[in-house]
Amino acid sequence: MPEPIPIRRLVFLLGFMGCGKTTVGRLLGRRLGWSFVDVDEELERRQGRTIRQIFEQDGEPFFRRIESDLLEEILTRGQTESLVAALGGGTVAQPGAFDRIRATGALTFWLDCPLEELRRRCRGFTHRPLFRDPAAFDLLFAQRLPFYRQADFRVDANRSNPEDVVAEILQCGVL
Repeated sequence: MPEPIPIRRLVFLLGFMGCGKTTVGRLLGRRLGWSFVDVDEELERRQGRTIRQIFEQDGEPFFRRIESDLLEEILTRGQTESLVAALGGGTVAQPGAFDRIRATGALTFWLDCPLEELRRRCRGFTHRPLFRDPAAFDLLFAQRLPFYRQADFRVDANRSNPEDVVAEILQCGVL
C-alpha cells in the first residue's frame, strides 16, 4: 500500500511590505477555517512595543533573533494545527529560514506586487524601520526579491480586491 500523502497544514505568505500578506492571510485563514498568525503583529504583542521601537532600542540582530524564534514556534505549531502565517518582509531573507520552512513541508506563497504599487501602498508608512527613503526602499526590495522567488507559488497581489488574491491561492489546488 502506498504511503499516504500528508495533508498540508501550514501555509506561509511572503513578500515585500505593502503586498497584502496580513489582509490576505486573515481572509485565507477564514476561508480555510484555519488559524492565522502575523509574525510582525505577534512580535509587537509579545514585546509590548512596535517593530520600529524594537529596532531602535535593541537593533536589527535582536529583532531577527526573536523573529527566528517565533518562526520556529510557528513551524512546530503547524505540525499539529492548520495554520496560515504572514511572514515579515525580511523573514525569508535570513540565513536558513527557507530551509527550515521547506523541511516541514509547509507551502510558501509569494504575494508578488510591482515595485511602483508597493511604493504607492507604503507611502506615509512610519512604522517600518527599514523604510527610510525611496532609494532604500528600492534597494531593500532588490535584495529580498531573490528570496521571494524561491516560494512554491507566485500569486499576483497587484489587485484592488484581496479576495481575488485569496481565490488565486485556492486555485493552485494544493490546499
